[in-house]
Amino acid sequence: MPTRLPPGISQSVLDGALRAFESAIGKEWVFSSEEDVALYRDAYSPVWNEPEERIASAAIAPASVEEVQAVVRIANERRIPLYPISTGRNLGYGGAAPALSGSVVLDLKRMNRILDVSENNASALVEPGVSYFDLYRHIQERGLKVWLDPPDPGWGSLIGNALDRGGGQTAAMYRNHFDSHCGMEVVLADGDLLRTGMGALPGSTTWQQFKTGFGPWIDGIFSQSNFGVVTKMGFWLMPQPEAYFSGRVVMFKHADLIPFVDIMNYLENLQVFTGMPFLGSPLLGSDVPGALPNAPSPELAALLATPGGPQSAQLEAYCKKHDTGLWSGRFQFYGPAEVIQAQWNYCKKRFSEIEGVRFEDGELLQMPLPADELEKRQKVLFGVPNLQIFGLLGRTENSPPIHGHVGFSPIIPRNGKAIYEAQKVFGDAAREFGLPLSPLNMPLTYWQRSFVYIFLFPITRDIETNRRNREAFRKLVKICADHGWGEYRTPVEYQGDVLAAYSFNNHALRRFHERLKDAVDPNGILSAGRYGIWPKYLREKKA
Repeated sequence: MPTRLPPGISQSVLDGALRAFESAIGKEWVFSSEEDVALYRDAYSPVWNEPEERIASAAIAPASVEEVQAVVRIANERRIPLYPISTGRNLGYGGAAPALSGSVVLDLKRMNRILDVSENNASALVEPGVSYFDLYRHIQERGLKVWLDPPDPGWGSLIGNALDRGGGQTAAMYRNHFDSHCGMEVVLADGDLLRTGMGALPGSTTWQQFKTGFGPWIDGIFSQSNFGVVTKMGFWLMPQPEAYFSGRVVMFKHADLIPFVDIMNYLENLQVFTGMPFLGSPLLGSDVPGALPNAPSPELAALLATPGGPQSAQLEAYCKKHDTGLWSGRFQFYGPAEVIQAQWNYCKKRFSEIEGVRFEDGELLQMPLPADELEKRQKVLFGVPNLQIFGLLGRTENSPPIHGHVGFSPIIPRNGKAIYEAQKVFGDAAREFGLPLSPLNMPLTYWQRSFVYIFLFPITRDIETNRRNREAFRKLVKICADHGWGEYRTPVEYQGDVLAAYSFNNHALRRFHERLKDAVDPNGILSAGRYGIWPKYLREKKA
């Protein structure tokens, strides 16, 4: 597919800008051939090979903050839209493709320095091109006793994942990757350089120790936004625990979810258990960390396909017949062995309030795990980045073949009633739209105070199939909004749809985003359209 020009920019103006970029960063780091630019397509695009597919005009790869400042100034002077990426590995949520076709991708992967790792403070300071693999290797080579909290695929950037508000699966205070950051450096649209938090103090010795600094805390406006280019970011790391333990709670009655979630919330908010809990149904084998649900047996599949969904009594009768639980929760503990054993004992005491509940003790593992033992485990639970998730996602056969997925990720309240409501809503949607959503689907628990459902919409190379799936995705956004649920993150194709659902007071949130955009980037050169935030000149054309 040929490259595209930025809106309102002629080929001669773009060529002049590219020559200026070459002078600033070196000719070899400016990419404008069709073959090179094709590498920045979104491999999981839901509009692949359609006119709406977002295609860059060129890409540039600076190696330092000074070079970033230089190219931003050039772009600002010539009104060339830039689309910064860290490593472009954000598959399922947009990849490396720009939100606005014709943008020049600002590829920061050459900025890959690990600037500091402190074992004592359990923190790191990195540039955008540093991947989870890079930092893990750095830590292991130096024998430092700190852990990462990697997302499922560990090949991406710490900064990129945090800015898009990704999550992991270890202890609660590290799972939300933006919340676990501490301090950032940002190049603004005019090339000015900003440091947040304690980094604004020249010679600060506490940049990765105290988040807010002095005055308004502004870090959040650079997350899921287009207000600046983050060139450095600090993170709090997890001290290596002495031991790890997991325990399982199995329930047999449909109504057990109500007290179960209430007790779970109490225990987690008190940090009686610290790892990510995994909820599921033993009928699908889906509470095993890192595993996808099993395909139901023909008998169970017929039951789940009951018009309007199966009744509670039907599910309980099936469980009794097959001597299996209906719901389950798997809990993880990190810390000294004697402490986590006591924590699990207290968890069992509290969950015993649910009649008929069954407990299963896991193994007590001493840290660090030997390499051969680690290979048997779900590595992200032990702070080890990997790519195991791609093997799981690619294990099924479909027609037409699946070439990827995009994530649909609504946030729902953290209570049992909300789970029942969501299961009905998504079960009805599965039947209406022909989607693989089971009425036994359970939410994920990346964050302590809310649930999130993550459904993977398949991407094919068949245009009609993709169009049907896009229509279903957009309908689900509206259905969720009608129930008070909003997506926390979404692919570029749907960012406008999701932002439109956040419509309180005549879209006051969007209007405020636009006011910020106009103030910090009046020429609209940074990531136009990212998360539904358009610069003034493009908003006027859309009106």
